[in-house]
Amino acid sequence: MPQFFHKPILSCLLALSMIGLAACDGEKKGTTQGAQAFPPGDVTFVTVAPETVTLTTELSGRTSAYRLAEVRPQVSGIIQKRLFEEGSDVEAGQQLYQIDPATYDAAVKSAEADVAKAQANLQGIQARANRYTDLVKKSTVSKQEYDDVLASLAQAKAQVMSAQAALQTAKINMEYTKVIAPIAGRIGKSQVTEGALVTANQSTSLTTITQLDPMYVDLNQSSADLLKMRQAASLGQIQQDDDKKANVTLTVDGIKGDYDQPGEMQFSDVTVDSSTGDVQLRAVFPNPKLELYPGSFVRARVEIGTKDNALLVPNQSVVREPDGSASVWVISENNTAAKKPVTVSQTVQDRMIIETGLQAGDKVIVEGLQKVAPNAPVKPSPYNANDAKSATPASAH
Repeated sequence: MPQFFHKPILSCLLALSMIGLAACDGEKKGTTQGAQAFPPGDVTFVTVAPETVTLTTELSGRTSAYRLAEVRPQVSGIIQKRLFEEGSDVEAGQQLYQIDPATYDAAVKSAEADVAKAQANLQGIQARANRYTDLVKKSTVSKQEYDDVLASLAQAKAQVMSAQAALQTAKINMEYTKVIAPIAGRIGKSQVTEGALVTANQSTSLTTITQLDPMYVDLNQSSADLLKMRQAASLGQIQQDDDKKANVTLTVDGIKGDYDQPGEMQFSDVTVDSSTGDVQLRAVFPNPKLELYPGSFVRARVEIGTKDNALLVPNQSVVREPDGSASVWVISENNTAAKKPVTVSQTVQDRMIIETGLQAGDKVIVEGLQKVAPNAPVKPSPYNANDAKSATPASAH
């Protein structure tokens, strides 16, 4: 302490310091008392109750045609006419092309002549066999001659059958000069024009017909997820109806909301893609408005079963901690807040299934999470999802 301070002055400074410290201490106490005097925070809550819910899983995939027919000629010849409009809808059995039928018409007439010739030959041998039948009984002709006539008769009958088969083949080839649509659907562009030479069963198709209603949707699911689902079903954790095909809801780019036609699962493949580890599933959807086209990217929600006695809470009531774990705030009997760690298994629309950490009857805080603290008093009121204008993401406490 410098010596130029006199003792009376030093005493005054020390007294002022003590007064200042007392004033600060009094201000801190007043602040603490004021904080404790804050009113309870307004919160809304839901009372957890067990219920049966339908479990779904979201999968990505692409649409594919229900039927796809590549039209090829079955006989060779020159295209005379194209009888359809490209991009139009055609019916099964509708004629699409006409191949020059001249040579096939001639083949039919030649085959008809062969049949007539074989039938005339058969009539002569048949009459001879009839006569020999009576003569052999009277021993007028030998047994050997009679056997020879019967053999000739059988050969003549075979020749008639062969000629008739050749005639049928000629008529089939004649009919094949009319190229027919094998299925109904939307026809694509023509790969040939009038005057083009085509050959039977050529590799290049004349055109393609695509059936758009209904429509397949090929989905990909992780083989690990599929195995977990089947294990859960075998353990009775979820219930599945083996006699009923799973319902599927579709979301398509360019269509607002969900696609308005529900689909159903057709089958699950038995092999796993070695490059992706996925299993392919196939669903079928009605497509009466032709809103779906093959090759479109889609997302689908597939019903995988039901879960009994499930405990669900709104999504916004679940707090994610920095380490990734989940927790919720509950209201105790004396209307104070307490945090409980929970295990979340799956989201069902705007709610989450809680596997562990909660019991039926627990009151879980949904709104007002920013106003709660451990053991802090709260002013609870029931949560109404219809009145909630927006869900604010919960921050970790």
